[in-house]
Amino acid sequence: MGSRLLPLALALGALLADAAGLHRLASYVVLLAVVGAAAAAFVAVGAVLEGRGSWLQAGTTALALGLLLLGSVARGSAPVGGGVPTLALSTLVLAAIVYALPLLTWVLEPAIPKPRAARLRTHP
Repeated sequence: MGSRLLPLALALGALLADAAGLHRLASYVVLLAVVGAAAAAFVAVGAVLEGRGSWLQAGTTALALGLLLLGSVARGSAPVGGGVPTLALSTLVLAAIVYALPLLTWVLEPAIPKPRAARLRTHP
């Protein structure tokens, strides 16, 4: 099963590797994040097509996959010895934000009171 947490953790790990100056390691971690994001996107879209998933989760997972792919391409086409392209870092940050959107909507969702079940009163 494709988990949204795996590509999110890998994307955050790639950001940490870039911050530590380990750009080559970050490049490989981004590639692993793309594979995990593809699995999570396929599972989420499949769940929607079966009628048991949410469109928000499927859409955000597919969007995050696209962002990770774009960042991987920008990182791969950068000149050797140069810095990490801003686009590559930006897409990692945006992918992490997009993965967190369903959680944010869950937290900000207003509490809807559930109706109480009617009690039957019996008189002796």
